[in-house]
Amino acid sequence: MRSRSTSDPESTREFAIEIARTLSDSKCTEVVLLDVRGRSQVCDFVVIASGTSQRQMRAAAQDVEDLGKSRGQHPFRTSADDSSTWIVVDFVEIVAHLFEPDQRLYYDLELLHADGRRVDWRRPEGEAPPALRRPRSAATGGEE
Repeated sequence: MRSRSTSDPESTREFAIEIARTLSDSKCTEVVLLDVRGRSQVCDFVVIASGTSQRQMRAAAQDVEDLGKSRGQHPFRTSADDSSTWIVVDFVEIVAHLFEPDQRLYYDLELLHADGRRVDWRRPEGEAPPALRRPRSAATGGEE
């Protein structure tokens, strides 16, 4: 059953920012983070990003899952298959959507959540991104 946790709202916001940064670090484009607290009954934050290929999107989704696990926050659900053009990683309070660009335009979640507040997730200038912990074989789908 899907239920909201009682976690600190600020730590949820920080986790949402980390998810957006991870997607950017994973080469997703047009990353948007929306604060929909008080506006959505489904979640508190929505992260939307575009991928460049199905393989890249799956790797980026895995990076987001790994980030959650490193924080002790396992995803409630991840929906994707080998031919996905839309991948959802659901942490209940935060839902990340990865789209192929045409699908993103078609579903237009930014319009659906137009009343959400945009959150600046970008790192301060000069702050380097952490190295992704994913081994090369996981990114390429092959063996090292």
